[in-house]
Amino acid sequence: MKRNLFEDEHEAYRGTVAAFIAKEVSPNYETWCRDGIVPRELFAKGGELGMFPAVPEEYGGSGVTDFRFNVVLSEEAAKAAVTPALGGFTLHNEICMPYFLELTTEEQKQRWLPGIAAGTLITAVAMTEPGTGSDLSGISTKAVRDGDHYVVSGAKTFITNGINSDLVIVVTRTGDDPHRGLTLLVLERGMEGFTRGRNLDKVGQHAQDTAELFFDDVRVPASNMLGSEGEGFYLLMRNLAQERLGLAVSSLASAQAAFSWTCDYVRERHAFGKAIGSFQNTRFKLAEMATELDIAQTYVDAQVLELNEGTLDAVDAAKSKMWVTEMQGRVIDACVQLHGGYGYMLEYPIAQAYIDSRISRIYGGTNEIMREIIGRSLNLNS
Repeated sequence: MKRNLFEDEHEAYRGTVAAFIAKEVSPNYETWCRDGIVPRELFAKGGELGMFPAVPEEYGGSGVTDFRFNVVLSEEAAKAAVTPALGGFTLHNEICMPYFLELTTEEQKQRWLPGIAAGTLITAVAMTEPGTGSDLSGISTKAVRDGDHYVVSGAKTFITNGINSDLVIVVTRTGDDPHRGLTLLVLERGMEGFTRGRNLDKVGQHAQDTAELFFDDVRVPASNMLGSEGEGFYLLMRNLAQERLGLAVSSLASAQAAFSWTCDYVRERHAFGKAIGSFQNTRFKLAEMATELDIAQTYVDAQVLELNEGTLDAVDAAKSKMWVTEMQGRVIDACVQLHGGYGYMLEYPIAQAYIDSRISRIYGGTNEIMREIIGRSLNLNS
């Protein structure tokens, strides 16, 4: 179907992103996959090109909050088969950025936003703990007030940008109430007692650093608090719609790319004297995929516009996150099958997409949690 989502400025930005990926990312991608991390300088190079545009002009950005620019970045990364290398950009841009734009004081804005826009202050958010997954009420990392500081002790795991990050939004427990006892504190690189553990060895997403973080009585200035004490749970809820939609956008872009690679492959690959694309089974499989992809694209594009308008709610975004990531799994699995044995070879991007995509049904809230959220919204117990 014809898409009407983008305007001329988005397509111009697409060219900038594609050129950036071709020059800075693709030639180094295999090395970064082996290293398990991209160099910090990549963020600075992105900042020079204005790839973190939501920061207001007075703090060094361009003040553009149009989410369609985020969509362009996800789509171009997927086409080039380098999504994990830019996963840190997505976290910085889509998940962490709203906290620093909406919850900071003027003093905090002056201190942090110029570096965030420039890509010299890399951000992360630390929620998950070794014994706590999607259940935020179970967080046990403690922050005890001591004069003008909080003393933070505990640990986090599965933290994207965990190694590269300079500013980490840490969800801490400052009270006993499961929800009203959570507070957001920004811990900074170099604070005494703040250490990083392993860069975790994952099944996929190899170019993206994912780390353990440890806090051993870290003294954090109270001036590094986001919002007010005890508001952490509710502040985290404010950004759920954008976070979930961002995951749907990236997953859909990945599925679209896999579909495109597979169409090219079945046109060129021959068996029994003819292109395998001419077999009825191949045509039927790809017809099903094309239909699902068009339906998903229409739904996701509509949600992007709703997000820009400020009307997208977290439940509808949960529907996108859950359904699109499930569809991504189906599409990429079918594409591997159509590649035959070559689909299992890592020299083909479809094989890497297969192992990279599995996490999408887990992070950002598991799809079981998404189903629970959607189910509760139906008021079936009343």
